Amino acid sequence: MTGTDTEVGKTIVVAALASLGRGRQSSVAVVKAAQTGVVGSDIGDVQIVGALAGVPPADLYEFARYPDPLAPAAAARLSGLPAVDVAAAAARITMLAEAYRLVIVEGAGGLLVRFDDEGATLADLAHHVRAPVLVVARAGLGTLNATALTLEALAHRGLELSGVVIGSWPAEPDLAARANIRDLETLAARPLAGALPEGAGRLATDAFHAVASAGLGPAYGGSFDAADFRSRHEPTRKGHQ
Repeated sequence: MTGTDTEVGKTIVVAALASLGRGRQSSVAVVKAAQTGVVGSDIGDVQIVGALAGVPPADLYEFARYPDPLAPAAAARLSGLPAVDVAAAAARITMLAEAYRLVIVEGAGGLLVRFDDEGATLADLAHHVRAPVLVVARAGLGTLNATALTLEALAHRGLELSGVVIGSWPAEPDLAARANIRDLETLAARPLAGALPEGAGRLATDAFHAVASAGLGPAYGGSFDAADFRSRHEPTRKGHQ
C-alpha cells in the first residue's frame, strides 16, 4: 500500500482492507515497516488499523519506529537508530505470508520515500516480496500529476498495480474532485478500486466495516461500483442537462 503523498488516507484504506479480510474469515496481518513521528508507547498507524478493523494486537507488526515526523531515512539518521533493512523486512513479510492468508504492508509517505541513506524504498520492498501495489490518491486539485508520477514509477520498476483508491472522498466534492474521477481511471487504465468517505477513521468498528464494504471494490471483498460512483459524481458537459 502506498500513497501519492503523505496524509492521503493510506492508513484508513489499510484498515478497510483488513476489515473486509477479517469479514471473510481470513487471517490478516498488518505491517508497518517504518513508523515515524511517534515516541514510546504512542499510538501508531497499525494501532489505528487495529482499532478500526478489529485486528488483534498480535496480528499488528511494526518493524521500526522513530520519534521525528520525517521520512524514515531522515528520521533514523536524526534519532541515531538503525534504518530499516529492506531485505530483512522482506524476509519477515515473506514469513508472515506463510502464516496468514492476507498480509497488508503500509508504506511511509509515497512510493519512493527512502527507508535508508542508500536509497532503498517501498518500491524495493514490493519488488522483494513480489507484491501488487494499491495506490491511495487524493480526490481534489493536484492529484492527477502526483498519481501519474506514482504510476509511472511503478511501471518503470516492473511492479504490478493492484488499483487506485481515493482515500478521502469529500462530503461535498468540488468540481475538481468530480472531474478527476474519469482522469484517475484513465491514468490507471482501469476503473477506480474504491473511494472511502472523509471521516471514516472516526467511526466505530461495526460502522467502519459497513463503510469499508461500500467503499472498496469486489476484488477486495467490497461492493463499490466504479461506474455507478462515476455516474453519480462526474460533472456533465456545459450546455447539456
